[in-house]
Amino acid sequence: MKTYISSRLSQGNKVFPIEIGIDELGVTLKHPGIFSGQEKTIPFKKVSSVDIDCPLVGFSTIIIQTTGEGEINAHGFTKEEAMEMKKMILEKL
Repeated sequence: MKTYISSRLSQGNKVFPIEIGIDELGVTLKHPGIFSGQEKTIPFKKVSSVDIDCPLVGFSTIIIQTTGEGEINAHGFTKEEAMEMKKMILEKL
């Protein structure tokens, strides 16, 4: 499993950074919290598209659209990390 952790310098990730894990089964988003956290796993067969938003300055956002499972929208990754995640996910489709 390859895990990507958002930067603590990015908006919304100061205390508990978002983690995205990619393994042979799918994509898992972990958003930790003080007393509880959220975890969402999307199997690759449910992924319909992967987009990245890479501003000229600042951190990138990865947006994973799914069929019937909602979407994963995570901010705070470098452009290289976002592009690597996109490539890994699209290779599994």
